[in-house]
Amino acid sequence: MQNANAAVWLLDRHSEEGRADKTAFREVGEGAGRTVTYGDLKHRSAIVAGALRRAGLHREERVACLVLDQIEYPALFFGALKAGVVPVLLNTLLAPDIYRTILADCRAAMLVVSAPLFDLVRPILGDLADLRAVVVIGDAPAGTVPWDAFLDGAEPTEAIPARADEGAFWLYSSGSTGAPKGVRHVHGALRATAETYGAQVLGLREDDVVHSAAKIFFAYGLGNAVTFPMAVGATTLLNPGRPTPDGVLDIIAREGPTVYCGVPTLYAATLARMAERGVPPGRMRLCISAGEALPSDVGTRWLDAWGVDILDGVGSTEMLHIFLSNRPGDVEYGTSGTAVPGYDLRLVDEGGADVTGPDEVGELLVRGASAADGYWNQRGKSRATFEGEWTRTGDKYVRRADGRYVYCGRTDDMLKVSGIWVSPFEVEQALCAHPAVLEAAVVGRDDGTGLTKPAAFVVLRDRSLAEGLDRALKDHVKDRIGKFKYPRWVEVVDDLPKTATGKIQRFKLRAPA
Repeated sequence: MQNANAAVWLLDRHSEEGRADKTAFREVGEGAGRTVTYGDLKHRSAIVAGALRRAGLHREERVACLVLDQIEYPALFFGALKAGVVPVLLNTLLAPDIYRTILADCRAAMLVVSAPLFDLVRPILGDLADLRAVVVIGDAPAGTVPWDAFLDGAEPTEAIPARADEGAFWLYSSGSTGAPKGVRHVHGALRATAETYGAQVLGLREDDVVHSAAKIFFAYGLGNAVTFPMAVGATTLLNPGRPTPDGVLDIIAREGPTVYCGVPTLYAATLARMAERGVPPGRMRLCISAGEALPSDVGTRWLDAWGVDILDGVGSTEMLHIFLSNRPGDVEYGTSGTAVPGYDLRLVDEGGADVTGPDEVGELLVRGASAADGYWNQRGKSRATFEGEWTRTGDKYVRRADGRYVYCGRTDDMLKVSGIWVSPFEVEQALCAHPAVLEAAVVGRDDGTGLTKPAAFVVLRDRSLAEGLDRALKDHVKDRIGKFKYPRWVEVVDDLPKTATGKIQRFKLRAPA
């Protein structure tokens, strides 16, 4: 049996194919400069595998990874895969109580944490009965194991034989609709995304230099920063810090990525910053976006500034990466494009029947080889989401007569106003097209008579513009998309609640409303 362990195909084969000396990862940003080649990474990951085995972790036990985007992360990830230990990739921007919930839920036997993040878990470590060891990358506090000491003297271990359908790693959903869920993925899922979206939409090349503002713990970031560049022997730029507009512009100008992967909110904020500091030099040939639908205005302004389209796509933690996308030479802003080769899509109504008419709203279902194996310990939610070969996305779409899909919102975000379905995203796009608005989120609110009407929360480019803007924004929406769709309430806020991956958490806006 051929070994389908993902570490063999994504990492080890490059040494055999003559790329051992090629740079796989390079750190950028503050304190940058460290690099690792494909050959070095192969050896380091084998040492990690040996260290995990020496520490007493057995096959299918979990190692939680609370790690910044730094050189050690790919060595840890592939070392765990080689040892048959399941790496659980954790969001680095959560609160201690949520880490307690996740670590208890996945029953992690070991936690590996970057030193700057240790204080996030320090208060809850004593509450985790299954946790046997804490390894710290960087300055290790008392009672923890330093990363270097953890690896010192460990025997390099080859990748264990694994089937493509064997459990490999877990991700926790980003929580845009509530509490995170453990999403279990198999070894073959990584290669499936590389051979579909990575190869057939991006067309990534060995000479590409990739930078993903979305972090590795996010399914989207894992594909951008690890799977796709490693599939072709390209180089990834890792930024351990939080992505900011200035940081993104500095990396584009100084490091010269040819492929940049962002999210809509960061693209919008970067454009706003560019209006102040100008457009730096760059050599990007591809830009991609996911996480939420990209507003048309953001895409067209980015194209005007850089001469490069943003390929807006749709993916999910459950499907591991993008399965519906615009593509080079075939971009239409305001749409999510067409199915990625290798994936099948369908729309269904509330009763589960196929929606076949053009411009008729339905929930999007997807079928493809990268689908998750289900949620951990949540059988009811698994059965509701994974229906045989099909996975429910929770996204509402219309499929136009030309086959392109247009996003209408989440299934629990769609509003029925005056008996007609209204897409919050359509209202948000109209609001964002106003020159005073930087970001917007729209939710449903009871109007006092038991009827639902749109309520808007907006972030302004300049808060001093707020006076008198309420009526102007309402009229702006009426003029652009229709009189019944305008927000009955407009509230100016300093920022919108988001997940660490940039998705707006509308459920937090609905609660106080």
